[in-house]
Amino acid sequence: MSIKKKVPIKYTSRDFDSIKQDLVDYAKRYYPDTFRDFSEASFGSLMIDTVAYVGDILSFYLDYQVNESFLDTSIEYNNVVRQGKQMGYKFRGSASSYGTCAFYIKIPANSVGLGADETYIPTLKMGSSVSAGNGATFILTEDLNFNNPENTVVVGETNNTTGLPTSYIIRAFGRVVSGELGTEQTVIGSFERFKAITLNTADIVEILSVFDSEGHQYFEVDYLSQNIVYRNVVNRKATTSNEPAAILKPFAVPRRFVVDRTRNTTTLQFGYGSDSETNTSSVVDPTEVVLQRLGKDYITDTAFDPTKLLDSDKFGIAPANTTLTITFRRNTTSNNNAPAGTVTNIVRSRLEYQDPSVLNAGKRADVNASLEVSNVEPIVGATTNPSVGELKQTIAGVFAAQNRAVTEQDYKSLIYAMPPQFGGIKRCSLYRDSDSFRRNLNLYIISEDNNGYLTATNSTIKQNLKTWIGQNKMINDTIDILDAKVVNITIDFTAISTIGSDKFATLATAVQRLKTLYQTKLDIGEPFNISQIYNVLNKTKGIADVTNVRIKNKFGGEYSNIGYNIRENTSRDGRYVNVPKNVILEIKFLDADITGTIK
Repeated sequence: MSIKKKVPIKYTSRDFDSIKQDLVDYAKRYYPDTFRDFSEASFGSLMIDTVAYVGDILSFYLDYQVNESFLDTSIEYNNVVRQGKQMGYKFRGSASSYGTCAFYIKIPANSVGLGADETYIPTLKMGSSVSAGNGATFILTEDLNFNNPENTVVVGETNNTTGLPTSYIIRAFGRVVSGELGTEQTVIGSFERFKAITLNTADIVEILSVFDSEGHQYFEVDYLSQNIVYRNVVNRKATTSNEPAAILKPFAVPRRFVVDRTRNTTTLQFGYGSDSETNTSSVVDPTEVVLQRLGKDYITDTAFDPTKLLDSDKFGIAPANTTLTITFRRNTTSNNNAPAGTVTNIVRSRLEYQDPSVLNAGKRADVNASLEVSNVEPIVGATTNPSVGELKQTIAGVFAAQNRAVTEQDYKSLIYAMPPQFGGIKRCSLYRDSDSFRRNLNLYIISEDNNGYLTATNSTIKQNLKTWIGQNKMINDTIDILDAKVVNITIDFTAISTIGSDKFATLATAVQRLKTLYQTKLDIGEPFNISQIYNVLNKTKGIADVTNVRIKNKFGGEYSNIGYNIRENTSRDGRYVNVPKNVILEIKFLDADITGTIK
């Protein structure tokens, strides 16, 4: 009886054809008398094809899972987010848009007709909401006092007989942020360490508050080991405008949570400790941690366990046997930007009067009904979610920056990582003053409007950005936040088709490939690569050669008002178009601004 030799396995055979061929060779060598029919229609070939198919599928998924384990090879969005989490990057979700709205209200005149009746002048409370024609909803971020002397007051109506004013119109400006408020209640059972709750609502931008049924509040922190948060306390001792209106004070927060986001979900994760641990002292008795010897009852030994000097709160208290009420702000549309003059609807208003009991009910109702709103400038800040490639670059920058800003790249990574509730920056560029003795930085930024087109960033987002980068910048750095200039361009090409190809189908394919290429916005100060257009078109099926590519500047009307001489700024070899440091090129309307001719 002959013993069959073991066959070495070819681990390099990973695809269907190579696996099948290995199986056929194995059968021919070791089962020559059992299996002889290797035709495609045979049952044996069916079994070999089936095994090769399974091997090919397993090989594919093995390679796929390995690639998804590394940041540079991952292609799935959520996997890239998870890889970034391991490197210190927190995915913030969709960005918010910020802006300023003008609120108008009609107030009856006082008894003598010379001024508005102050008893009927209300305060529009924070949380009141308005909306734009595109469906985007905005929330008032601060109380708006219509009795502020800085407000504009004009005569609304007059008495036809006496000529005295009967009503006045007051205009006041208030800051708004995109989104609407929502709540979810979750029943929590028995104690569970590191309890995680995934909310059912999508597009949550910000967690506003978390309370349990006993009235305890849970605070959001960056990491569960962070047991201190800072809150604004009204400065009641402020008597002049030079004194701050609020005082920043630290608060210990044993009840806390972190927010973990993916592209579609929002999860709250609580700590390790139980509620009973809040009743214990945070400092232990030294006699319980010092290692005493020889039965002595006094402390003389220096050998002790340093980890037991302080009781830990176990990364915060996890809720148990209660009901959590979670209040949040979520975006209502895919794009929450709004052009100027489009925010005109009052969705929900909360008007508060000094003494409602002395007011006439009819007049009060008229005042409430007279409230109107309009945005005098565009509300911007909401940007499209970064692509996988952009997300990888941001993660790499955040990891290198390590929560401090030293180099220009550190600043850019910090800017792109700004929490979305403060607004979003689509593109930024940073340059140091070459002729400055200070470490002055010129920061050029640009945002997107409601249609995804580049537009200037409003003042509210600039202030948020200044505050955000101020906490991590070098102490001797000064930063000037400036608007980048948008230059709109068009592409027109001429190409020769191959023999027998459909010119119209080839043209459509070529235009579509260019549209896909320029869906991603260019960077500020990035030259426009003309040779890349030649490369894409020459690789298009049906094109034999590209004879000409023309880049033109388009301005005025629906385009930006900035003219730019393309010819003078094109390189001598015609391969790229140079732009200044504060200029960003944009193909605004991809369907209309990319054209071509096939000959």
